[in-house]
Amino acid sequence: MLEVPRVTPLPRLLAVVSILSLAASALGAEPPAPLAWRPLPPLPDREGFAGSYAGASNGDLIVAGGANFPDRRPWEGGTKIWYHHVFVLAAENGQWLRSDRLPKAGGYGVSVNLAEGAVFIGGGDATRNFNDVWLVRSAAGRVTFTAWPALPRPLALMAGAAAGRNIFVAGGQSAPTATQAERVFLMLDADRLGEGWKILPAWPGAARIFPAVGTAGDAVFLFGGAHLKPDAAGKVAREWLRDAYRYDAATGWRRIANLPRVAVAAPSPAPHHGGELLVLGGDDGAQVSTAPTAHRGFPRDVLAYDPAADQWRRRGEMPFSLVTTTLTTWRDQIVIPGGEARPGVRSTAVWAAPLR
Repeated sequence: MLEVPRVTPLPRLLAVVSILSLAASALGAEPPAPLAWRPLPPLPDREGFAGSYAGASNGDLIVAGGANFPDRRPWEGGTKIWYHHVFVLAAENGQWLRSDRLPKAGGYGVSVNLAEGAVFIGGGDATRNFNDVWLVRSAAGRVTFTAWPALPRPLALMAGAAAGRNIFVAGGQSAPTATQAERVFLMLDADRLGEGWKILPAWPGAARIFPAVGTAGDAVFLFGGAHLKPDAAGKVAREWLRDAYRYDAATGWRRIANLPRVAVAAPSPAPHHGGELLVLGGDDGAQVSTAPTAHRGFPRDVLAYDPAADQWRRRGEMPFSLVTTTLTTWRDQIVIPGGEARPGVRSTAVWAAPLR
């Protein structure tokens, strides 16, 4: 009689993988090493920017838009200014060049890379958020913008990532004056642009701004962020989050292990490196009541998530701490261009680490 092979249930299979991983560790297998960071040429601006878009096209690194306080800090009555600037870096030891302007001055959207170029999604300025989506390409130092299907609603302060040809966006705010976050999860198939963005079921947790989103294979991961709720005086307050979720098209969402600490506005997309998804710093909320002039900067530790074992560990530290900034990849490197070094204080630094 033919014997039918028995299929190991997924939970048991994951347990076996975890046990084998621990056994390998006991036999001396080394976990992935900390990332080796080095500076690239700084952005050509006196202050630097938070919330910039960033991506790669035809071998060029592109950084665009964002906002800063060019004259006075916000606690001194300074005004936040939004930018059209587009900067292009063609070589690691080269100089940043100014290119054509963004279609709209703004920032705090999502940026992902595809084979045909970078995709800049949503964002906003001081008075409105955008639903615009642009394919961004660089050629001979000139950057062009081609309109792609718009988001079904304006969004900024969200996060997103690409899994193959599918682009995912999660969370955010619909307007700068909104008193609540959005619990929305969207997907665009870059090979079926005519179908537009699809609204998928959202994760089973709170609505949030500034999460980190990453992908491993076809799975999408949502980490942390901040929920918005009224405080005792009726003003909008942030609830700092540590929860995390995994999405698979076949099975939907499920909750996974909490982050070791709160992480809000960490550089996103969260990169997949050495079999782990990395949450690079982020605001842990520990200094939320600290005066801006006494702020010591944000955490520098790297939180590494192993999808097979559903476990977190700390994977070294970075030589910088930047939040509200985009992460992109360029020439087999992770790149973090600028960001917020302390509340109201931007950075011109651009950091890179090899992906291999």
